[in-house]
Order: sequence, then structure tokens, then C-alpha cells
Amino acid sequence: MKFGANTWIWFAPVTLADLKAIAPRLAAAGFDMIELPLEQVNGFDYPEAAAVIKDHGLGVSTCAAMGPDRDLVHPDQTIQDNGKAYIRHTIEATQTLGGTNLVGPIYSAVGRTWKATAEERARDTALLVEQLQELGAYAADHGVVLGIEPINRFETSFINLAAQIIEVVDRVDSPGCKIMLDTFHMNIEEKSLGEAIRAAGPRLVHLHACENDRGAPGNGHVPWADVAQALKEINYAGPVVIESFTAQVESIARAAAIWRAMEPSQDDIAFKGLKFLKQLLATPIDA
Repeated sequence: MKFGANTWIWFAPVTLADLKAIAPRLAAAGFDMIELPLEQVNGFDYPEAAAVIKDHGLGVSTCAAMGPDRDLVHPDQTIQDNGKAYIRHTIEATQTLGGTNLVGPIYSAVGRTWKATAEERARDTALLVEQLQELGAYAADHGVVLGIEPINRFETSFINLAAQIIEVVDRVDSPGCKIMLDTFHMNIEEKSLGEAIRAAGPRLVHLHACENDRGAPGNGHVPWADVAQALKEINYAGPVVIESFTAQVESIARAAAIWRAMEPSQDDIAFKGLKFLKQLLATPIDA
């Protein structure tokens, strides 16, 4: 496994100066990779960022930021088209940065909820499958994999469960379209985190290892032993990335409902979390 930290822990949006400051600290702490949210199109110089990351011996993944004008299943065709254009851009950016995994709720805008009948949900799901078939092929052509993430009911009414995204990914049937799971969202929505991971199986290409309150992993009530056992059973060897947010950046704090500091410092979320996760996932677990 490769252990990483998402820069949303400290910054939003991330800049090249931010990257130059945090990359050596992550490398020194023992992280294998860094995850860069791509909030803005061309928000920083991708080739220069790739050089910084490589210079510090880190790998990289990227995270899509789905806003109100980036939505693959919105009733407005213009918003759908803008969403597809944005994802194509982030695929290209991921390739330039030297990454493979582009992850996130790549379907609708975070925060958009709508009541749907079974027929309307089936229609929206069919549309998403069609969109992801196109984008998954584009990703595969660029050596990139989309890790599609279920998120909790307060952030979307569409894809909340591993079972729902398994259906979508199986229908897309593309090597460029797989699954990301996030323990923060799973802790809200899943009956069993372990069973959700087992169900995802080989479709799982990325894991966000996050505590129930977005604090340091291991410092809350996520059933980590269950998570670790399930990852072992599916022979998961992909990225394990800590994602959290800072209350000091108003826009991201409001979007993620971060109203207070979750740990004494943002560094604690990353560095204490890394120590916990390395110990957890290196420890043999009884079958």
C-alpha cells in the first residue's frame, strides 16, 4: 500500500507555493504520495508541480471538485457538458502530474440533493453510465483511472452506498472507471464497512482513510479493524489517503461543514494519522 495525504488538510485551493512547502514535510514524515484537489482549471502549473513532487520522491493522485456548474446528471445540458469538459481537463492534468488515480464523486455537484422516483433514479443512473463510459475511455487512453466515490446523504441524494456505485461501474465496464471508498462517508451510510469493501473487491482502486469526525485516523470510532481485515481479504494494495479540511479556509469549511478544529493542529491529522494507519495495516489480522 501507498500512504498519502490530501492537501485539503491544510490549503484550499492549493497553489504551487503551498505544494513546495508541504511536499518535503510529507516526504520527511514517511508519506509515499500526495493528493492534489484540482479545484480550478489550470489553478497551478502542472509540469512544475510534477517536478516538485518527483524531486521529493512522492507519488501523486488527484481529486475532482464537483461544483454547481460541474454535474454529469444535471437537467441542464450546458452544465452536463461543462462537467464533462472539466473531467477531461482533470484527466489530462493527472497524466501531466504523473498520477494514475483521479478520484471523487464524479457524477453530480457536491451539495445538490433532489427527490427522485425509482423511474427518475433509473434514468439518472443510465445517463451517468453513458457519461462515464465516454470519460472512462478518455481516462484509459491517458493512463488514468477514475475512482468514483459514494458520499453521504447530506452531500448528495444520488450515490451514497458501495452497492450503488458497484452497479454503475459494472455497467460502465471500463478499465478507466473503478471505485473509491471513503471511511468517513461509509461510517454514515453503510451497515458494515467491511462488507462494503468486500463487495467492491477488485473494483476498489483508492481508499480515503478518514475518521468519523474528519480528525486523525485512529482517534475516533471508525471500526478500523474491520476495515483492515476487509482490505486484507480483497488483497488491496492501492493508495490509502488521509483527507480532511481546515476551518481556516471559509469556502471549503462551509462546503465540508468543518466548524471547529478537529485536532490540536492540522499536522496532527496527517502525521498522527499516518502513524496509526501504518501500524494498523502492517499488523497481521486473523482471518
